[in-house]
Amino acid sequence: SSDLAAMREEDFSIRARGARRDDAMGEVMIEVNALSEMLREQRLGAMEATGLLRTIIEEIDLAIFTFDHETKLRLANRAGERLFAQPPDRLLGSTAAELGLAACLEGESARTMELTFPGASGRWSMRRGSFRQGGLPHHLVVLNDLSRTLRDEERQAWQRLIRVLGHELNNSLAPIQSVAQSLESGLNAANELPELRTGPAAPILEDLHQGLGIIRSRTEALGRFMAAYARLARLPKPKLLPLHVAEWIHRNAKLETRLKVCIKDGPDVVISADADQLDQLLINLIRNGADAALESKGGVQVGWSASGSQLEVWVIDEGPGIPSTANLFVPFFTTKPAGSGIGLVLSRQIAEAHGGQLTLQNRADIRGCEARLRLPV
Repeated sequence: SSDLAAMREEDFSIRARGARRDDAMGEVMIEVNALSEMLREQRLGAMEATGLLRTIIEEIDLAIFTFDHETKLRLANRAGERLFAQPPDRLLGSTAAELGLAACLEGESARTMELTFPGASGRWSMRRGSFRQGGLPHHLVVLNDLSRTLRDEERQAWQRLIRVLGHELNNSLAPIQSVAQSLESGLNAANELPELRTGPAAPILEDLHQGLGIIRSRTEALGRFMAAYARLARLPKPKLLPLHVAEWIHRNAKLETRLKVCIKDGPDVVISADADQLDQLLINLIRNGADAALESKGGVQVGWSASGSQLEVWVIDEGPGIPSTANLFVPFFTTKPAGSGIGLVLSRQIAEAHGGQLTLQNRADIRGCEARLRLPV
């Protein structure tokens, strides 16, 4: 009986130890499951954060590039692709020297630089950083276009100036025009009197009549001048709708009747744009090209191409060229005798409102000028 009791006690002890092992194993499994769930949530959170970061990088209006330890391009966001007007598969793997960005990997890590790309040029704020990936050093380069920011500030200053000038001039022009018209009407009535029409006062009345006519015509011209400039201050936000590029260019090229505009057809592309505003832009460029071509009896060519996410439209003339490009986009500046000085300013404002860019420069091959409009597709 004592042996039986000992066996029972030993069996109970074994069962107890087994139960404790089972409890411990259960607790371990619970901890393992909790740790697995926590890791899964962290991994999911990291994936979501990475996806959000990639979306921000793609949509941000800053050109972002990463280079590996061999200075080969490994990443370029959408803004960076637009600078080179090429799809990403053609850019990736290129060296910084081949892309014209070698200077960005040298010198101070934050500075202002003058850079020229196929899709843009001007002053840029450059910032450079470093990180490691796969155990190897990499470089991060961020470019911010300062030219457009400066032009926006300049445009706002011009708009404020135009509003003030327009208000003050209109307040003065209205009474001047009214008085001039009243005096002209009085002189016309006086000229009907025979004694004044043929008397010694006739020459004086004629001079007064001519002088008042000049005052009236010039005040009307100044009023039209300021009304044209007021358009710069009131350009509405573009209403984006589908626009067939081929139809748009052919339609506006036909409006120039002084000479035949040669059209070099490009791909069938549809963009989102305000047709009315782009009509005005293209009409201005073609008219300027025709004005220049008529001086030297040359021609005008309009064409377009598409590369990646960018459309490029060009207007090329065979005129005398541009003596100086410094003041082309300055309001009030014009080289034409009857010009208002707003055509190119308004055209560039329309282009940038569409997220694009407008540039003018002399042709490198022969005499003439080329205007290039770049728009996102």
